[in-house]
Amino acid sequence: EVQLQAFGGGLVQAGGSLRLSCAASGFTFDGFATGWFRQAPGKEREGVSCININDGSTYYADSVKGRFTISSDNAKNTVYLQMNSLKPEDTAVYYCAADLGLMWDSLCHTPSLVGYWGQGTQVTVSS
Repeated sequence: EVQLQAFGGGLVQAGGSLRLSCAASGFTFDGFATGWFRQAPGKEREGVSCININDGSTYYADSVKGRFTISSDNAKNTVYLQMNSLKPEDTAVYYCAADLGLMWDSLCHTPSLVGYWGQGTQVTVSS
């Protein structure tokens, strides 16, 4: 069974940092498009960052460029999202996602087509 487990969220003050982790079971990230999404109350789910596990290519939404870093540890079958200089507008539930059919650089733009979602982890940034 394919499962994604996301954890690492929490409450942090503006300017602080958090690292989210997404552990996969039942499959390996290699060959899957993988990334992170977030959804704030009353807003649509948006792609934050996606990664090509094979060559390390990355995509970042404009709103997080220069502050967030996506990475992977193939040995641990885990994808990370390092979030620095957090802002109150980063407050949302963060989801990791994976899909076998989508290209990695399409994943972040097509949440409606994502095949596998993690359970979500809440990130709250206080001002």
